[in-house]
Amino acid sequence: MTTTDVSDPNIASLSKPPLRVAIADDHRLMLDGIKRALETAPDIKVVGEAMSGEDMLALVPRVRPDVVILDLRMPKGDGLTTLAQLKKDHPDVKVIILSMFEDSEHIDQALGQGASGYVVKSINPLDLASTIRQVVEGNVFHPRGRKAGDAEPVPQQNPGGLTERELSILKLVAEGLSNLDIASKLYVTEQTVKFHLSNIYRKLGVGNRTEATRYAYRNNLID
Repeated sequence: MTTTDVSDPNIASLSKPPLRVAIADDHRLMLDGIKRALETAPDIKVVGEAMSGEDMLALVPRVRPDVVILDLRMPKGDGLTTLAQLKKDHPDVKVIILSMFEDSEHIDQALGQGASGYVVKSINPLDLASTIRQVVEGNVFHPRGRKAGDAEPVPQQNPGGLTERELSILKLVAEGLSNLDIASKLYVTEQTVKFHLSNIYRKLGVGNRTEATRYAYRNNLID
């Protein structure tokens, strides 16, 4: 078990402290890969790593992360066992389950037990930072898009139940921007924009960009 302090010269320029992330995976190659994927994000800082659930439980009180990424299959406390203990001892910490399994049974079990996100290991590394931001913003990240009732409902902060990020994307859609233009403007990947749009359509009960824009104007979600 080690503690890692990833410094980035861009962090100092941010208006708020970077998100603190701790990672647990029993494969060194996976740990190193996740760290490298996150090192380019100036608003995220990897503060610790562990190779078992038991080590992560000991690490969390020391490094005080905002988000913990847990491999589903680990020795000395698998992902779900560690998740349950973290929810009990550190309820404010967001937990993302990382797994090679992408079937609905594993996904629903993890989200049903309190995980704030479920990421399959085939994810594009460039999308991992965006996933962490979505989880912190209050979204439940589901690799297939979440249906109502699959997990705890997303906090409704704006009319229509949209998060701040979803509302900002809806405004850009109404301005006529493409997914690629929105991704460039918000410094996220196009896949992340598509994920947000699927959540927006589901929450507003619409099927496409035109209907979403019409709904937004009709219900005063945007000016």
